[in-house]
Amino acid sequence: MIKSDVIVIGSGLAGLLFALKTAPHCKVTILTKGKRIQSNTRWAQGGIAAAWLEDDSWEDHVSDTLIAGAGLCRREVVDITASNARRAVEELIALGVNFDRSDEDPSQYSLHREGGHSARRILHSKDLTGGEIMRALLQQIDAHPDIELVEHAIAVDLITAGSAARLSGDLPPIPDRVLGCYALHTESGEVETYSGKAIALCAGGAGKVYLYTSNPDVATGDGIAMAWRAGARIANMEFVQFHPTCLYHPDARNFLISEALRGEGGRLRLRDGERFMARYDAERMELAPRDIVARSIDAELKRTGNECVYLDMTHLPAELVRHKFPNIYQRCKTFGIDITSDMIPVVPAAHYICGGARTDLKGETSIENLFAIGETSCTGLHGANRLASNSLLEAAVFAHRAAVEVISRIPDLPEPADLPQWDEGHAAEPDEQVVISQVWDEIRRFMWNYVGIVRTSRRLMRARKRIDLVQEEIHNYYWDFKITSDLIELRNIATVAELVVECALRRRESRGLHYTLDHPEKDSRFLADTVVQRRW
Repeated sequence: MIKSDVIVIGSGLAGLLFALKTAPHCKVTILTKGKRIQSNTRWAQGGIAAAWLEDDSWEDHVSDTLIAGAGLCRREVVDITASNARRAVEELIALGVNFDRSDEDPSQYSLHREGGHSARRILHSKDLTGGEIMRALLQQIDAHPDIELVEHAIAVDLITAGSAARLSGDLPPIPDRVLGCYALHTESGEVETYSGKAIALCAGGAGKVYLYTSNPDVATGDGIAMAWRAGARIANMEFVQFHPTCLYHPDARNFLISEALRGEGGRLRLRDGERFMARYDAERMELAPRDIVARSIDAELKRTGNECVYLDMTHLPAELVRHKFPNIYQRCKTFGIDITSDMIPVVPAAHYICGGARTDLKGETSIENLFAIGETSCTGLHGANRLASNSLLEAAVFAHRAAVEVISRIPDLPEPADLPQWDEGHAAEPDEQVVISQVWDEIRRFMWNYVGIVRTSRRLMRARKRIDLVQEEIHNYYWDFKITSDLIELRNIATVAELVVECALRRRESRGLHYTLDHPEKDSRFLADTVVQRRW
């Protein structure tokens, strides 16, 4: 058994920053299921939003966030996040993050504008902002003596006082509290027991639940699924953000074309060159919020029968495009696309889960001492649709708030407990890996076809029936065979898929990212979060 004061699951911005803030006061262990650099944060292109210029204000940032969130944002959270945005960015700068400076005035930062924002307020590092943030934070992590980062350790399940009581035949306490977790060390095949005073779920999103996604392979909803199985409240899983512009090419895989290109003047066109966004949002055009742009592209693809639309940067100075977006320029060049002279073929793809483990204003879930930060959480900031570049911001702001809370209570929490060891029972060595790949592919396909950008109640019911069958198959396989990382991830995406469908069926209106043909209008009766919780 491995004991630590604080256990962090995930190594993106949320997990690393939370660890750095708590480590001066206690021992911290970070578990990451792959290499330390593998996280959604690393692939963030656009940047982090903060009102920075004198003619901008955090109140305007609040207004833009509320508009994008389609009436479902938690106002108190929006105020907290926007008003603390500049402090959060300055803290990242102090930790060594290098944001781009203005070419005209190097004393000032270069600011992008993205869809839904009324001003330029996106700080960035070229088009690899996430990679720069990860570089700086990992350098700080490596230098800290009280942080241990364990690679290739995929968390399996949380251990709570309730789950321990049920194992021993006792009554579970109310409210429940977290005690630790099990983690599979993929290189050795051993499952270790980790015991701690507090746990932070910073395991990222769940884009891999869909067939087409901008997310890396690690985005399998592990934190959300573990929180659900432990009994935490989960909210707003129906709000899946589809990024409007993912590169469409047979050899491209999960490559995002940043919204910042549209912020610099990129235009969406059909194959014949026609600009079409005026039909859907004549005022904001390409800079409308993501839910509107993604639905507009989806509608045009269905109307025309084309496989993609195009993002046109060719009217802009070639040197400007190459300078601001060097990574996108080089990557597209490898596919034979020169974005300074060729239009970029793009399609929407699953990008961000606005729902997750529901938290309070300090990042704590409904289970005591279990915190959720970043895309694993549902703080209420994003409402029914996340405003561009608010994700890194939310992770930074709530990493700070959660850390302050944990530091305040750590001295009074009992020492890490002796917990039940992992019991694999009579599980045999897995002999049918094809079952896992088959079911994985099936889930991702029916989620894309039935629970995508535009939904109907009939499609959602079909998806629910398929999930019920798949869950039974996974359950039987899980208990018959020794666990592997593939099986753990399959179990998690199936859980996330079930939660998305369940929440979508409960919301009988169209709001933000949830658009259903059966209920195309907003309905004030549903102006509340959809909250689900596992019952024992």
